Amino acid sequence: MKLDRRNQIIDMLMQQRTVKNSELMEQFGISIETVRRDLEYLEQQGYLRRVYGGAVVNLSLNSEPEYASRISVQFQEKSVIAREAVKFIEQKDSIYLGVGTTVQSMVQYLKNKVELTVFTNAVRTAADLSENLNCTVILPGGKLRTKELTLSGFPAEENFLNFNVDKAFIGIGGISEGGVTDFHLDEARLHRQLIKNARMSIVLADSSKLGLRAVVNVCPLEDIDVVITDEGAPSQVVRSLEQAGVKVIIAK
Repeated sequence: MKLDRRNQIIDMLMQQRTVKNSELMEQFGISIETVRRDLEYLEQQGYLRRVYGGAVVNLSLNSEPEYASRISVQFQEKSVIAREAVKFIEQKDSIYLGVGTTVQSMVQYLKNKVELTVFTNAVRTAADLSENLNCTVILPGGKLRTKELTLSGFPAEENFLNFNVDKAFIGIGGISEGGVTDFHLDEARLHRQLIKNARMSIVLADSSKLGLRAVVNVCPLEDIDVVITDEGAPSQVVRSLEQAGVKVIIAK
């Protein structure tokens, strides 16, 4: 029974990327002590990394879950983060919306923003914005990344090199005291450039991303102005970000 439960926890992690202690207690009818023993064992086996209140999957540093599996994970958290992020946008702003399901969630809250100029390399985001007559949407050229439907590579970098924006909203693979990281080399390079060209850089990261390091370095923490995350954010990681001069907003 113990082995079967632990296998089910692994399956949950593969699908959701993160689990909460309370969720496991309710799912399996077990005590917090049993949850901790299970997670400690699975961490020793290399399946997960324990965080405050639960655990996150121990992804290979160069392995990113596919879009189809990410869109429903942490859905509520991503929505409240996106809603908080939109508060930074003023009428007639020029903004960059980067890659990622959390950034894409911002689109639903942009309807009342007038005369926006939106740069994005995410085809799904551009398509969603096409219904908003208040937005001018600018896409770069570049290589189309299948399944993700994003544009990157030399043409995208050359195109966006010519533009400055008021605010850049960046989705990431992970953020820690070592800086902002991502899984995809070309997209990380493009984000690095847009961060430099933005008056304000805002990272959107649900709590499973805090403390996580992906394979490609995007930028050091000093290049980021704001991180918006959710209530599950580990307090020790939040403190390290704030000590580095980053403003951390916990969306509720």
